[in-house]
Amino acid sequence: MTDTKHVHVERSDRIATITIDRQKKMNALNPDVVRELGEAFRSVEDDAEVLGVILTGAGEKAFVAGADIGVLAQMTPTGGVEVSRQGQDVFRAIETFPKPVLAAVGGYALGGGCELALACHMRIASENARFGLPEVGLGIIPGYGGTIRMARLVGLGRAVQLTLTGDMVGAEDAESMGLVTQVVPRDELLEQARKLMGRVIKNGPVALRMALESVYHAVDATTEDAQRFESSLFGLLAATDDMKEGMAAFMEKRDPQFKGK
Repeated sequence: MTDTKHVHVERSDRIATITIDRQKKMNALNPDVVRELGEAFRSVEDDAEVLGVILTGAGEKAFVAGADIGVLAQMTPTGGVEVSRQGQDVFRAIETFPKPVLAAVGGYALGGGCELALACHMRIASENARFGLPEVGLGIIPGYGGTIRMARLVGLGRAVQLTLTGDMVGAEDAESMGLVTQVVPRDELLEQARKLMGRVIKNGPVALRMALESVYHAVDATTEDAQRFESSLFGLLAATDDMKEGMAAFMEKRDPQFKGK
């Protein structure tokens, strides 16, 4: 286990679980937590034994209930830009992380917490989860990429409504709009998250990384450019040992033994 003050990393069965633990503040984000989060992901990226990451919050009440309002209230204009850019950089690093990242959302995921979940590749929620971007009620807007990623996930119209009202949505509504892919009982959240990640990481690690690259490249590209990029990655995979192993295992009716090469 790797620990910093507010972010803990535990490795088991080739999955790293990163837990934000600031329970007295409902796991609220401040500059130290955001910095530690970036450090945690960098440590996991360099660990060849880790194939996937689960990101969650400690305690029963919150994934991350938002940013620390006490810190935000002291912002100057230039300080606000700096706070936003720090969060954007770390969240973008999560979004472009070369290994699959699953947010296991138990309880509140509001403001920066919702934005953090949006930056992950996949999201699973407990029945008591609540999502929202309430920043306009504080006289500000989401600053960690929420105005961008929410629209990409749930569509422009619904994203505008959620952002302008600041309304919270429950787990079932979040699932129906595509914000999360699965809703489970609170006491089964991490178990189900591990099962889902297990189904992901049994596949070829190089293929997983390139699949993520292709999907996220397509978000900002024309269809023609996205297809060319996909073709290039498709061709590159033909040079990997994993492709040869995957094809051979299929024809021999056995489970593949991928090595990430």
